[in-house]
Amino acid sequence: MKLGISDHHIAQSKQAHTPELFSLEQIACVRKSDQFFSASRDKMVMMWDLEGSSQPRQQFSGHTMVVTGLAVSPDSSQLCTGSRDNSLLLWDVGTGQCAERVSVSRNLVRSQTWYRAGQQKGAWVPAVISFRLWDSRGLHVAHVFPVKQHIQTYCEVSEDGHRCISCSSGFGGEGCEATLWDLRQTRNRICEYKGHFQTVASCVFLPRALALMPVIATSSHDCKVKIWNQDTGACLSTLSLDGSGPLTSLAVADTTSSLCASFSRGIHLLRVDHSQGLELREVAAF
Repeated sequence: MKLGISDHHIAQSKQAHTPELFSLEQIACVRKSDQFFSASRDKMVMMWDLEGSSQPRQQFSGHTMVVTGLAVSPDSSQLCTGSRDNSLLLWDVGTGQCAERVSVSRNLVRSQTWYRAGQQKGAWVPAVISFRLWDSRGLHVAHVFPVKQHIQTYCEVSEDGHRCISCSSGFGGEGCEATLWDLRQTRNRICEYKGHFQTVASCVFLPRALALMPVIATSSHDCKVKIWNQDTGACLSTLSLDGSGPLTSLAVADTTSSLCASFSRGIHLLRVDHSQGLELREVAAF
């Protein structure tokens, strides 16, 4: 039922976004809510109600190029967007008005997420080859992390807000790594995860109940998904999805399952087989 409703909204969104430019770049969901946001190549961001009207509930217009990053605040009152126009915009969700705007030269935003550091709200935004921690109160840079050699493609913050993983582009094993960062006092690099041979496009913290040690997963353009020991950087499992093309995104589904998006074969449902340690298996594709 929800899939049908979701399809209905996506179909309608083609009319809401400019048709000739319609190509969804980002989708962000509001946790424990029926609301979600979509960003298209028409530079617009729309807010939708999954169970409500087929028309967008709110529209956000302010970027001059493709919107490539969306992040919703924990209380759902603010939306942070990033774009190829090198700007970062903070929106009031209720009114649809832009509350703050900042532009940084060569700050091509590729991905962003939101986390709480004590009482401070911050959006974690990767630029071209570095990461910046932004304070949403005034939208200023709170910290610049060490520059990486390759373009940073994605970032994910742990549930407790203490750590973050970033992914690197690359080819032939050069770059192609994920990096774990400390978001607390030191804000240092903690560990690197090397073993992919092409761009690492996505990374996730896996549920703590999955294994005795904390683990993360990465997906890459080399058609592989890997599970890593978060603390040591050791690769614990590798699944090759041959013929899938570049693997573009990962999302945790439940304690033992994850979803992986691919360029050529759609979405793959992956499950960890505990009888074989932490072996990953593909159980469905759609």
